[in-house]
Amino acid sequence: MVGEVAFLGGPVATMDAARSFTDAVLVRDGRIAAVGAEAVRERIGPRTDVISLRGRLLLPGFHDAHVHPVFGGLLHGRCDLSGAESAADCLRLIAEHLAARPDSPWLLGGGWDVAQFPGGTPTRRALDSVTGDRPAYLVNRDHHGAWVNSVALRLAGIGRDTPDPPDGRIERDPAGRPDGTLHEGATRLMEHVLPVTGAQEHLDALAEGQRHLHARGVTSWHDAIIGRYLGYDDLLSTYVTADERGLLTGKVRGALWWDRDRGPEQVPDLVERRKRARGKRFRAETVKIMQDGVCENATAALRLPYLGRDGRGLSFVSPEALAEVVPALTAEGFQLHFHAVGDRAVRDALDAVRGSDPALRHQIAHVQVVHPGDLPRFRELGVAATIQPRWAVQDAAMTELTAPRLGHTRTSWQYPFRSLRAAGAVLAVGSDWPVSEADPMLGVHVAVNRCEPGSDDALCPGESLQLVDALAACTAGGAWVNHVEGSTGTIEVGKAADLVLLDADPFALPAAEIASCGVDLTMVDGVIVHHR
Repeated sequence: MVGEVAFLGGPVATMDAARSFTDAVLVRDGRIAAVGAEAVRERIGPRTDVISLRGRLLLPGFHDAHVHPVFGGLLHGRCDLSGAESAADCLRLIAEHLAARPDSPWLLGGGWDVAQFPGGTPTRRALDSVTGDRPAYLVNRDHHGAWVNSVALRLAGIGRDTPDPPDGRIERDPAGRPDGTLHEGATRLMEHVLPVTGAQEHLDALAEGQRHLHARGVTSWHDAIIGRYLGYDDLLSTYVTADERGLLTGKVRGALWWDRDRGPEQVPDLVERRKRARGKRFRAETVKIMQDGVCENATAALRLPYLGRDGRGLSFVSPEALAEVVPALTAEGFQLHFHAVGDRAVRDALDAVRGSDPALRHQIAHVQVVHPGDLPRFRELGVAATIQPRWAVQDAAMTELTAPRLGHTRTSWQYPFRSLRAAGAVLAVGSDWPVSEADPMLGVHVAVNRCEPGSDDALCPGESLQLVDALAACTAGGAWVNHVEGSTGTIEVGKAADLVLLDADPFALPAAEIASCGVDLTMVDGVIVHHR
């Protein structure tokens, strides 16, 4: 049963259209019943739980607009390399993981950082040194490649004569033999030998991912891949089952995966999948099109070639194919969610939705390198920018892999958050966890400071956001792109009581301390789903 709760003593950031602040909120029957101290105090009764804010900021619950919580949950139960500090540390963690599981037939997991390996490409020989005769498949942190050992390559039949697929690349040694790193679509060459993940393991991973998000104040999220990808199974049944069993405590939108090996003939299948996904807390009204790769391995699609190597990256769906499939999808009422990192991919996505109904609220995620001439087109076409602020930093991946390949001018075009905001684009924030941390306040910190906590080495500091705009993109912006702004995303009377209580007020802190804010309480429909 949902109780009645009063939050008193301010501050409260409502994130409404005026970005107004107030000092109290009353929750009754799962909804916001009153806002402001005067209105709240006169409604407090003997059964009302009163929570004193004591200087802590109350906000609408965070909406993670692009995340993979099942992938993150699976990683927590497998060989997790996301905390490794070096290549040697990765090998140490792998050896420890295997020693603790001597009977495990495969080594599965991931989270390794491309910047920790020369050229971003670890070798099979290094992995062989700790795995022995157990096959290994480890997805990298950005989820655009995998590290495999010699046993896994042999089981999959990947050898010197195996050609690169059109949408990927097999890293090779000087003799032309596969060397242990598979980029993009080359990972699919492993799918037929990878062990099958059971239905219960998927449900357990979803529960762990959901717990992880709630602990960081996330009440709603958009799972950006519902389909087979990078060795992961299709998650549609997992979400449908969880919803039917009442296991979802968060509100979920899903993006159905566009199979780039097929054309418009798959649209009826997507329509049927959408019907299955119209549940109580899970709906999938969106189609995800992966338009390109990432800059770190030179697969992001650029208008002009990368520096120091041939090629302009990969367009997984050609402009000609987009011109055919986008109208077919929008005619069925699908919202489109593009992965577009390079300036050519961003432009191709914008071109593809010209003439679409703006009411569909198409999204382009990542928008790392954007030609300045394309910035105003987001507003003109009604396209939202789903940004990952956590990536807009001067980390090793940026300084050693990305910037040298982009050159000065294109490096200065990266993650143009302020320019998009000034051009009138709607911004929504996604963490892309487990690609990067799920903590929205860490993303907010980087959006404001353009650098890691504890650093003052900013990336394109002129593209920083104001704190209120960054928080709005984590709340109201995420609700808007998911077509649920009428019921959640702001603190207004009548809306769902989806709330997050921070342990401090970031507006009262120096900008350099925003990331220190933690989460004391998370509430969905008036039910506390996380309490510290």
